[in-house]
Amino acid sequence: MNRDYMDIPVVKKMAEAAQVGWANPKLMPWSEAKDALPVTAADITDAEERLERFAPFIMKCFPETIDRRGLIESALTPIPKMEDFLNSAYKADIKGALLLKQDSHLAVAGSVKARGGIYEVLKHTEDLALEAGLLKPEDDYSILASEECRAFFGGYTIQVGSTGNLGLSIGIASAAVGYEVIVHMSADAKQWKKDMLRSHGAKVIEYDSDYSEAVKNGRKESDSNPKSYFVDDENSKNLFMGYAVAARRLQGQLEELKISVDREHPLFVYIPCGVGGAPGGVAYGLKSIWGDDVHVFFAEPVQAPCMLLGMATGLHHEICVQDVGLTGLTHADGLAVGRPSGFVGKVIEPLLSGEFTLHDKWLYEYMRALDNTEGIFIEPSACAAFEGPIMLKNYEETKRYLVSYGLEDKMERATHIVWATGGRLVPPDIRKEYKNTYLA
Repeated sequence: MNRDYMDIPVVKKMAEAAQVGWANPKLMPWSEAKDALPVTAADITDAEERLERFAPFIMKCFPETIDRRGLIESALTPIPKMEDFLNSAYKADIKGALLLKQDSHLAVAGSVKARGGIYEVLKHTEDLALEAGLLKPEDDYSILASEECRAFFGGYTIQVGSTGNLGLSIGIASAAVGYEVIVHMSADAKQWKKDMLRSHGAKVIEYDSDYSEAVKNGRKESDSNPKSYFVDDENSKNLFMGYAVAARRLQGQLEELKISVDREHPLFVYIPCGVGGAPGGVAYGLKSIWGDDVHVFFAEPVQAPCMLLGMATGLHHEICVQDVGLTGLTHADGLAVGRPSGFVGKVIEPLLSGEFTLHDKWLYEYMRALDNTEGIFIEPSACAAFEGPIMLKNYEETKRYLVSYGLEDKMERATHIVWATGGRLVPPDIRKEYKNTYLA
């Protein structure tokens, strides 16, 4: 591989494990970008309608969703005390309103993966049931929870490679349908997530290597079984569309809070990023609604900034963090990915505003700050997103971004959303451990 990419300034800094703020030079106006993408707004509508069809089934299998009529959705919560703290403690200079999108508290799986992961399992279930004549599109989908259907799905296997949260969502949803579930987990996966999966009846295969190796082995094992379906976090359009539905629901929540999003009231959204599926899908959904009025930034650990590396070099999945001397090791288990999704990287290349990287110690500092100020707990990897609003005005590249897009004089009317990706299922003893973790 030609190593000319080491001459790229941001890559040179990343190779030193330095924190960086990066503005995407390939960002395009939405009107120009949308028609060249391999996904469309119609794909989001299709996913949205499928989730509505499954609502009776979801309510039957997961009673905690009954109050939302089978909708797996999270709260959008203003966090003014956290905003005040960040401005005073870290001189963040956040203007406008700071809100938390609590995908950390989603029903069923307790993370953003409850969107894409559960959606992909349900889509596969619908495909199998329609083909076998167990279901017609006009049926009440709760019939899929019958013993007859469970026995049918018990003859099939679903497999996935995961650092943790995707495995949880796939495992819990697949077990509810009746599938045999095999989750291939990388060395970064937390023990409590493995234990929880096994408690739901999933088979967990552990690897000493990283996420990419777990995915590679999972795919290989699944391909050898004609009745096995592999949920491919690196390349799945179905996962991507499940995540994209989130943006339409966010639109309704912003309207309920009487928050406007337009040229004079820009929206900034900050999302933690691992392989890219969840943040990429959410980002696409956001752009499909608000176009140039929404500015999406990803956040990654300094030792595992795979998406930023792929986008900054233009090599996408053809480069990994180890190629520039990084380890890929991080306390942010959900973000411990060395090689990005090529599919996602190419979709969001013209849509993403930029990225931030951060040292692991900040994961715990932001986690404690949110818990102390707002009484909200989210897991450390989810806290990576707070780096965005804090550091937006602290890097020359992102400061220039604000100037070049005419945003400087609009910041007091801006809305900032930190996308919390996981946390509800973290056991009490592990929460205590996290709260008492201090890194240099």
